[in-house]
Amino acid sequence: MLSEFLNMGGYAAYVWPVYGVAAVILIANLVTPWREEKQIIRDLKRRQRRESRGIQ
Repeated sequence: MLSEFLNMGGYAAYVWPVYGVAAVILIANLVTPWREEKQIIRDLKRRQRRESRGIQ
């Protein structure tokens, strides 16, 4: 039964790579905004420190 599922009716060579690609895309969609947010916050803090010292 499990082997039938994993074989996907003979289409496993096509189905499983698509699952892998979809997983990579979903992970990238989660990680990318998180990294960009960290970079934006870092830049804003840096800008705020510069402006508080009077350097623009």
